[in-house]
Amino acid sequence: MKKSLFKLIIFIALFSLLGVVFTQVYWVRNALYLKEEQFKGSVLIGMKSVLNQLILLHNDSTLKQIQSPDPCIIEKTHVTDIIRPDRLDSLIRVEMGCMKISKDYEYAIYNKRNGRFAMGRFEKYQDELKNSEHQISISALFSPGDYHMTMYFPNQQVMILRQVLGWMLLSAGFIVMVFLSFWYTVFTVFRQKKISEMKSDFINNMTHEFKTPISTISLAAEMLMKPEVNQSSDKVVRYASVVFDENNRLQKQVEQILQIATIEKGEVRLKLKTFDLHRILDKTTEIFELQVQEKHGHIETQYLAEPGEIEGDKMHLMNVFSNLIDNAIKYSDKKPEIHIMTESDRKGIYIHVADKGIGIAPENHQLIFKNLYRVHTGDRHDVKGFGLGLYYVKRMVEMHHGFIKVDSEPGKGSTFTVFLPYPQEHNPVNDE
Repeated sequence: MKKSLFKLIIFIALFSLLGVVFTQVYWVRNALYLKEEQFKGSVLIGMKSVLNQLILLHNDSTLKQIQSPDPCIIEKTHVTDIIRPDRLDSLIRVEMGCMKISKDYEYAIYNKRNGRFAMGRFEKYQDELKNSEHQISISALFSPGDYHMTMYFPNQQVMILRQVLGWMLLSAGFIVMVFLSFWYTVFTVFRQKKISEMKSDFINNMTHEFKTPISTISLAAEMLMKPEVNQSSDKVVRYASVVFDENNRLQKQVEQILQIATIEKGEVRLKLKTFDLHRILDKTTEIFELQVQEKHGHIETQYLAEPGEIEGDKMHLMNVFSNLIDNAIKYSDKKPEIHIMTESDRKGIYIHVADKGIGIAPENHQLIFKNLYRVHTGDRHDVKGFGLGLYYVKRMVEMHHGFIKVDSEPGKGSTFTVFLPYPQEHNPVNDE
């Protein structure tokens, strides 16, 4: 798939996802608005029901005046003569309960003209009660003045949110799940794409790596078949040694690939023995001594670890240090200067393999230990490999219950530090 088409598909999918989220938020807001209107309607119905019941129980002052024996005598009354505070409280409590509204409310009867309160619970929220959206006139019950029944809900928004909270959380949960699924899908696609590219590079590198020794062996074998070559024992030995060396090189490459395949399947069985790590390091450095000298470099060792005995698999640990030294040689743009040092603490031995090569950028410090990953070496095309060495090193060190880390900067070289623990029976920590 073309990169531009892939990006377009990702953009369309992301745009559609954002559209779904926007639509969901829009409907949630509408639901909140409808719940708010429903709440206002329920409060209004409850207040009107309270007023109707009060009207049935009492007559207003005008009706009293008409029924008086002497209509000319105006009987002065107060709103408290018409509405008993305890009865008002009881009716409001019953009606709000019927409307399934919380008891967390304040109410009052007040004169809208002068702002004076006649009765109710108005001590804390006088301004809020006067400006409340839940008000009705009681003129049908008591005409003089401009008295209103008002209610205020301090936690009105919380009460409304509580009614739709379940659906909001469910909606938010689905949105989060969709986003996580989308992110994971895109992440997986990019990861698979990168793995596919790495495998393609691996196959290309493997083809070139195998092609060179095969071609050399084929050429040497062809030369050995010539009569004039057979007559010279020196030439026979020379071409035979070429065949032998290239065959060994090819065999090592195949073994490296097979080792990684075995590790991936979890079929590696370590042959653990207690041995002197410094001797293994000496044997490993001897293998590369000639190669380093041909490039006019040197390998320096400094063993400070005491004791030097560890428990591990000799063959695999030699392969670990061989990979590190081989990389130090390959990635030295000048004369290879390699310093190997050991030091110890109560838990185990630290092995430092340092070089003064081209170095590794910080963003690649963790990536270099991944399978098939190779750091780009810029204009250098003489560095060969499959991207398997450091992956093998990390996995093998971890199988020995140790760890590996790198400290490197471009142009300043690299230092790989391997930690291997002491055997349990020889661990100084256990001796205390």
